[in-house]
Amino acid sequence: MQEEHPQIELYIDAGNDGQNAAIEQMLAELPVDLVVKRTLQAAGIEQAVMLTLLITNDDAIRDMNKQYRQQNKATDVLSFPLLEQPLVKAPLEQLWALVSTEEAAVAEQKKDAAVFVTPTELLTNLGDIVISWPTVERQAKEVGHSPGYELLYLVAHGVLHLIGYDDQSEAGYETMVALQHKVLAAVGQKA
Repeated sequence: MQEEHPQIELYIDAGNDGQNAAIEQMLAELPVDLVVKRTLQAAGIEQAVMLTLLITNDDAIRDMNKQYRQQNKATDVLSFPLLEQPLVKAPLEQLWALVSTEEAAVAEQKKDAAVFVTPTELLTNLGDIVISWPTVERQAKEVGHSPGYELLYLVAHGVLHLIGYDDQSEAGYETMVALQHKVLAAVGQKA
């Protein structure tokens, strides 16, 4: 039986061609697809999915963070889910909510309306993950592990956000960190 791997559209734009080539070479040696697959499995997601991963620089991620989160600072990872509701089944305090209470009430009234469901033979597009390469390097150095490990840790973190987890609550944060460590250990990555 051939195993399906998540489909990842990868883009690298870290500032210059040399840096981009070095990141691309490192990525070729990292089990990025496997980390995505194992993260989904650990969260109980079995359907075929795709996502976009952009590795960029601090300026680009700062601009996105300012535009979408009103925070004028660079960050390590941003996730932009395309799902209307969390895909993962978990306690509500661990999940994000895209709709306000008022919008939820309107949605409840419309629940009998036709809902688009991705056919099982098609990939579900989870959304986009953006990671800042300079922040990956800084954080890896600060905690004493490789940039490759840090990148995989952030990829797992981003995937968890795409499927519905949120780290704004203590319960969500603890669950996400535990899953990230479990996944990286399962693929043989050590901090």
